[in-house]
Amino acid sequence: METLVVELTHKNALRLLRDLEEMNIIRLHDSTESDSKKLSEKYRGVLSKEESHDLSRHIGESRDEWKNI
Repeated sequence: METLVVELTHKNALRLLRDLEEMNIIRLHDSTESDSKKLSEKYRGVLSKEESHDLSRHIGESRDEWKNI
């Protein structure tokens, strides 16, 4: 599935979108819904455990390098 941002330019557009949602063709999301998620919730599961471990190790090494400067 794709997620798109749509700008409504006609007063009847929202009603048409709601009709499509009722027919289970599309799903509408409130714009504040995506903005209110915490980053940890938004990106949960994006990285595998191995990738997250490697990233944490790399971040730790980078911080140590900056401490030694």
